[in-house]
Formats: sequence, C-alpha cells, structure tokens
Amino acid sequence: MRSRFAGVLYICLLSAGTMAHATSPAARPAGNEAPHDYRDGNFDYFVSGDPRKPRATHTESGIVLFGGGGRVDAGFEFIARRAGGGHIVILRAVSDDSYDPEDGDYGKSFVAEWGPVVSAETIVFHNRDASSDPRVVSALRNADGIFLAGGDQANYVKYWKGTPVQEALNAHVRAHRPIGGSSAGLAVLGRYAYTALDGGSMESRVALANPFDAGMTLDGDFLACPGLEHVITDTHFSARSRLGRLIAFVARINRDDPAANIRGIGVDEASALLIDEKSIGRLAPGSKGNVWVVEETGSTQNRIEAGQPLSVDTRITKVDASSTVDVAHGTVAHAASVDALAIRAGGVEPGNKFLPMLTRRATPPNED
Repeated sequence: MRSRFAGVLYICLLSAGTMAHATSPAARPAGNEAPHDYRDGNFDYFVSGDPRKPRATHTESGIVLFGGGGRVDAGFEFIARRAGGGHIVILRAVSDDSYDPEDGDYGKSFVAEWGPVVSAETIVFHNRDASSDPRVVSALRNADGIFLAGGDQANYVKYWKGTPVQEALNAHVRAHRPIGGSSAGLAVLGRYAYTALDGGSMESRVALANPFDAGMTLDGDFLACPGLEHVITDTHFSARSRLGRLIAFVARINRDDPAANIRGIGVDEASALLIDEKSIGRLAPGSKGNVWVVEETGSTQNRIEAGQPLSVDTRITKVDASSTVDVAHGTVAHAASVDALAIRAGGVEPGNKFLPMLTRRATPPNED
C-alpha cells in the first residue's frame, strides 16, 4: 500500500530538484580500459579491485544495521561473506566535491581487511541526475553486496526515490543479496524512514511535545528489505537521546496508518545488528552498545494529536550479546531487559531510568 506520506515527499522532491552538471568525457573509462577513480560532475567514483571480473557464484540474504559513530568490523565481514566474496558497492551522497576517498576508505578496507572481495566501488552522489546515469545503475546491478554509508539521509531520499537507483536497491535485496547501512544509511533501511527533509535533526523533546511537528518528515515508500516491513530504524541511539523521538515516530505512523503495525529498532553507536536470511538478528561481535526494540502497547490513555504532547504506553526491549531478535515479528529471546514505559503529556516521572534517553536540552554544534 502506498504510504500517505509519499504525496508530501513527492512535493519535496520536486522542490529539491537540481540542475545537471556537465559531464567530462575524458573522465569516463572507455572500452576495456582498467577501472579507475574519477570525479564526473554528478557523482564521484572510486574503486579498489576489478569490477570487470565475474560476480559471485552464490550470495545470501543479510542485513546489517550499523548505529554509526564507529566501525564494527564484524558487520562488514558479514556483508563480504554473504556477498560471496564478489563485488561490493558503497553509496554516499554529498552536495559538493568535498568527499575525501582517503578519509575512512571503506572500499580499501573491504578489499584488504573485511573480504577478500573481488572489488569495492564507491559512488558519491552529488545530485539526483546521477541516479539515472547508466554507469551508476550498472554498478548497482552488478553488486553482490551493498553498503550505504553515513551522512544525510535526506540526500538519499531526494536523490534516489523514484529513480533507477531505488529500483536497483530493491531488486538487489529481492535477489537474496546482502545490504547494510550506517547512520544515515541505516535510517533508510526500514519499511518506514525518518527522512530529515526539513534540513534538521529531530530531537526527542520536540517530537514528544508535538508528534506532528513540521520536522517529523516520515516516508513509507522507499526500500523494501525483507524482515523490515514493519520497522522504522534509528541511529546513534543512546548517545543522542533518541528513544523519545523513536517512540514518537512509531506512534505517529501507527496513528496515520493503523495497518502498518510499526515497531522501532534503535542501534547504539559503534554497534551493529546482523540479520540473517530468516530475519533473526544478533548483536555483532565487538559492538560497544546495544540494540533497542520499541513497541506501542494498547491503552485507553494513548493520545496523539496535532499540537499536543504525546501520551502513549510502550514496551522497551534491550538486546545485548546474549539476545536474538526476530525483526519480522518483534520478538526477542534472552532479552537483557524488558520495560513498560508510559509517556504522559510528553514526558515521564522524575527519576525514570529512561529519562536520559528521552530528552536532551542542547545539540552539540559539531554533531553531523
């Protein structure tokens, strides 16, 4: 079913259109010329290994939810392994030419540390036009594994939605090939996504005070990863006090689309959830934090109205290294903790253990 959020998003996309940049023919590899790095106006391209070699003979479904704020090697190894050691494509999106491929180069790390893989291509989108470039589309169609890097998820949605890139991403997961995303890349992997299309980053205190705030830009018509059909994800979870906003995201979506039956999955920084072909997730070895499952529970006291603070009953389940989570159904085995949390008029009673995760008063100026 098409999301009621999609119409609003379509208008945003029209207003966010960008002018095409000139393409430099000299930058394009021709014929059998060896693939090489280049910057080409609409996108930048960086490569390790040889994308011309045959793709993997066998791949397996798999999803990695990286919380951002630090690498988790086991998550990248999971992608490389389930990609059959084949071709990896890394996607980024920035509006200018500021990306430095030597700054945390995932491509080189996939080839030298996390693989072996045959090749790792990084594509940095600068605008929506890149999403129709045949070189970009060809790389995605030839990918055995895909990783969506961090940055600004609004760019991902503005540049990819309704384009061949969106089609290729969904075809990739339908073909039982792995995908992962970190930070902004994680934000778009669920059936629903917080898109940050207003240019800001929603704070928990704002979302709880009014779950219909203009900054609550939500979309339900982007990616269709198996097992995440009833999920909205969130990133940098504990460090950035995002429990409150995830509760508001879940309540808002379920209020506007009761058939969605949405739950939230929040991932802490420097942590990752590895989800196998049966939609069973486990905390990646080396994770420094936890994963949190947020579910709305029925209550006559639930209240979600425009301009009014949120009142809702929820269940908060903490996933640690001993837990497994069925992301398709929201059930957790061997949970570290399960707590009922009642939000009343946008807050909780003083001293509640979740208070630090529900609100913060100031956003650090250097937070991306």
